[in-house]
Amino acid sequence: MKIKLKLLMAGVAFLATAGIAHADGELNIFNWGNYTNPDVIKKFEEIYKVKVTITDYDSNDTALAKVRAGGHGFDMVVPSGNFMPIWISEGLLLETRPDQMENFKNVDPAWVNVPYDPGRHYSVPWQWGTVGIVVNTSKYKGDINTWDIIFKTPDELKGKVNLVPEMNDVMDAAIKYNGGTHCSVDKEVLKKARDTLVNAKPNWVSMEYSTIDKMVKGDFLATSDWNGSAMRQRLQNPDIKYGYPKEGFTTWMDNLTVLKDAKNVENAKLFQNFIMDPENAAGLSAFARYGNGILGSDKFMPADMKDAPELVIPKEMEGHYEFSTACPPEATEIYTKIWTEVLK
Repeated sequence: MKIKLKLLMAGVAFLATAGIAHADGELNIFNWGNYTNPDVIKKFEEIYKVKVTITDYDSNDTALAKVRAGGHGFDMVVPSGNFMPIWISEGLLLETRPDQMENFKNVDPAWVNVPYDPGRHYSVPWQWGTVGIVVNTSKYKGDINTWDIIFKTPDELKGKVNLVPEMNDVMDAAIKYNGGTHCSVDKEVLKKARDTLVNAKPNWVSMEYSTIDKMVKGDFLATSDWNGSAMRQRLQNPDIKYGYPKEGFTTWMDNLTVLKDAKNVENAKLFQNFIMDPENAAGLSAFARYGNGILGSDKFMPADMKDAPELVIPKEMEGHYEFSTACPPEATEIYTKIWTEVLK
């Protein structure tokens, strides 16, 4: 009996050591720029003794191209929902089964059976938001709840408007502005969308992703943008307001995934589980100012996020928005042609 007990205890000791060992080492995360709370990363590093490195990208296309090329060295990436089917179909992601992780019970049911990852076999919610308009209202007193700001720019804003160049967001906006719906392949609508973009471009000062500093400083007076970015701008300059375009807009969700060729798979799984903890999810939101899809996180959120106009879609806008999903290849092909022309 003593021999059996010693063998049993030795086995337990080995498993305990293995459990600790897999939490040592490194974790390399490829994520959108200015989107990851360093305090949350520090907390993870201290708990699991893992060195985390964050590398930034500025668009879904950039992230996808980098990983497709190989030799990247990343363990995790944070694609938007409309890009997730590409990542999965091309075999770029590891099926980590977050739905079987301890903290999955905290995921809001609304974000479990998402169309791009039903039941969450690959991904966990990172943050979600909307695509709209940001305007410095000390310089412009007109209606900001319209894509006219970008596509039929008022004289007061001409030469001071920026467009965030995320193709799918821009195409969605131009299509909705012309009476279409998400993933439209209607030739008449798409021709109008193309003309709208080409004709509007001379009124833009730039097409940039980094909007916060330039809006706050007044280099931009208006920009297309995401709601969390808009809130961060307003907190530094109360004249900056977020508009929900009455012609229609989209909502989106970014998702934390593990790459198929990740070198630090167990640490990546730990991090997926880690951010499904309400307090840690709240930390992400407190930094980037977006919702996160984790139940109970609101208790840990900054008070100024509870009723923030950038985070609470007005009731009158119900029915004016669609969730951004992957469009069929025929639509994407047309959108890419239009977008290529706009970028010239």
